[in-house]
Amino acid sequence: MKKLLVFFGVLSLLLTSVSCKKKSQAQTNGQPVEKEAVVYFCKEITPENILKLYEAMGVKQEGKIGLKVHFGEEGNQNFLNPELLRPLVEKVHPTFVETNVLYVSKRRFTDSHIALAKEHGFTFAPIDILDSEDDADGLCYDATGLKHFTKIKTGSHFANYDAYIVYSHFKGHGSAGFGGAIKNVSMGFASPGGKMAMHSSNIPAVKKGSSCVHCQRCVQQCPANAITLTDFGPVIDSSKCLGCAKCIAECGLGIFGQGDRAQGEDFLERLVEYAKVFCEKKPMVFINVMDKISKSCDCSAMAPAPFMDPIGAVASTDIVAVDYVCHLLTAMKQKTEDAFLDVNGVSGLAQIKYAEKLGMGTTKFVLIDVTTGQRISLEDALK
Repeated sequence: MKKLLVFFGVLSLLLTSVSCKKKSQAQTNGQPVEKEAVVYFCKEITPENILKLYEAMGVKQEGKIGLKVHFGEEGNQNFLNPELLRPLVEKVHPTFVETNVLYVSKRRFTDSHIALAKEHGFTFAPIDILDSEDDADGLCYDATGLKHFTKIKTGSHFANYDAYIVYSHFKGHGSAGFGGAIKNVSMGFASPGGKMAMHSSNIPAVKKGSSCVHCQRCVQQCPANAITLTDFGPVIDSSKCLGCAKCIAECGLGIFGQGDRAQGEDFLERLVEYAKVFCEKKPMVFINVMDKISKSCDCSAMAPAPFMDPIGAVASTDIVAVDYVCHLLTAMKQKTEDAFLDVNGVSGLAQIKYAEKLGMGTTKFVLIDVTTGQRISLEDALK
């Protein structure tokens, strides 16, 4: 009996010690310590390293897997080489997934969208346009506790997949500042009705003092027929405008720009809220590639040439951390606080801040070099 009492006394001390140790690890100066996200990095952007990034996350995805990509607009020279995905596709056997766009393009209709994808080299996995059979609304999910939405609209095929790999080209965007994982999830999975809902408050503006050459491209590319040309330049009919920002992307002279600042912030919040619901509905992992970094997105047929050299690629299970690391690396590469604020006049950082506020992830992270397994700094990543 005495031995039993001694045994239980020692056990009690051990359990108390473990409990105290856990508390000390979870608190600093009495304050909870937030968990850091792990972000994996590779400097060399190769097919083998893209696979390593995926494997490093250690997430076992089972069932039917969707690989969310961007096939690139017709004429765009900056979209990512699909061959970077070949080893990943051979290992996971996913389906390339996308949705149709709002504006005038081969990517507006399913058949021509798939044909363009194949022209651009996406030939080694099945292709599924998630809203290929839908009307404007497609599949609707209820949303609660959000600032802008009570309904989230996606393509009806979205529900057919058990998990997603979100493969994003991190680059500029005229309305969002930059496009990364958050934008790829929100706009990329949204049905036409969802895209219209996100863009509804984002009316572009014609910059004062702009010199229009009357090339008609903005008029031809506007999906809402909201632009007319006068002797003084383009005029946007706000009652018709969808806010899709196609005019910003397509005007080589930069005549169109972000409208009211408050509207621009609303647009970024809307992107985040859509991404939040999609991430809650299906398990997702995120790979961002920082290559061919232009001020415009891959939806632009006339996107400018890249304005910085390749940086590398990152991967994480945390959508906030993966975009935040890209934001920091691109800024440091340009020796500025915000590379895309400089080139587009819009900061994409608001996406990250709002996503963190909604509990989608964290800006606290550790960076791991996937080729060595060692923790590195942002400065090390840029060497």
